[in-house]
Amino acid sequence: MKFETRAIHVGQAPDPSTGATIPPLYLSSTYTQLAPGETHGYDYARSNNPTRENLETCLASLEGGEACAAFSSGLAACSAILDTLRAGDGVVASHDLYGGTFRLLDKVFRPLGIEVAFAASGEPNAFQQAISALKRPRLLWLETPTNPLLDVVDIGALREFAASRGLLIVVDNTFATPVLQRPIELGADYVVHSTTKYLGGHSDVIGGAVIARTAELLEPIRFLQNARGGVPGPLDCYLVQRGIKTLTLRIERHCENAGHLARVLQDLPGIRKVLYPGLPSHPGHDVAARQMSDFGGMLSVELEGGLDAAKRFCSALRVFSLAESLGGVESLCCHPATMTHASIPREIREPRGVTNGVVRLSVGLEHIDDLISDVLQAFGT
Repeated sequence: MKFETRAIHVGQAPDPSTGATIPPLYLSSTYTQLAPGETHGYDYARSNNPTRENLETCLASLEGGEACAAFSSGLAACSAILDTLRAGDGVVASHDLYGGTFRLLDKVFRPLGIEVAFAASGEPNAFQQAISALKRPRLLWLETPTNPLLDVVDIGALREFAASRGLLIVVDNTFATPVLQRPIELGADYVVHSTTKYLGGHSDVIGGAVIARTAELLEPIRFLQNARGGVPGPLDCYLVQRGIKTLTLRIERHCENAGHLARVLQDLPGIRKVLYPGLPSHPGHDVAARQMSDFGGMLSVELEGGLDAAKRFCSALRVFSLAESLGGVESLCCHPATMTHASIPREIREPRGVTNGVVRLSVGLEHIDDLISDVLQAFGT
């Protein structure tokens, strides 16, 4: 069964009791048992829920993994993986990273005794060098494309190295989605998503998910899902799965619009650089072309005027909304230094490239002419 068909049908079988084409939403918090300890497969909604189970089945299929656990947010999903570590274990993470993930590693898990090292770049040898700083490395934590600089990490190039050192590879696939990139097929052990973003697709739900290469790898994650209780509500799961039905079509339009806008932006005065893997000038273009089927709906620009220029540009936009998050049908503009990446200290953030002049654009599904006009008027051209 092809990807588009699975997105619509896996985990979405018609209701056997009524024939309802769309499975019902199961809101019950508890389930009546046949006898003590004898259930219909469900006992309490924190432990399992048919609507959540449907979403998990669908996501595992789309990412090519054997099992999935859904969570109440993307950071809850990340936390579940990191919670499997013990004091003295180490994580090597991408140099460019979502601010919330950096905060989780640096402010939550590092004080618990987890060692954290950041690769100096997205190159495979940078991850290999960073491991030397750790006594007992356990995880490679990758974003590709990264947030917000759109760097590309070669997952396949790290596979043999990780295996030789006994490391598990975690890939945050939120930007690419399984439409464009399937990390497990490239060698990853875990894929993590903020389902809030492209999977939900309509900026009306918060959620996360972990997909594992094998069911065995998901067992400790599933235990923590129940034991810590960071589960999504059934309505959240329903909304994400509804969004997934149109995921392929939406991603195609996101990619088309973002690619077109990136080409326009690179010719505008006042822009130091345009960060988009679809541009041949992007240093990760060749790797992205090899491991992705298209280049995504996210792009960033670095403005020559720094913070003042970024503020003027963001405030002048009319079609793009100045807001956190990404991946919805509507176009969003974000200033990472003061918004999504504000939790990263400036002395760490700026050397990595997240300067005050960087603006991130989540390019939506509006008509491309309106998006281009909006950007041009915001630049005063």
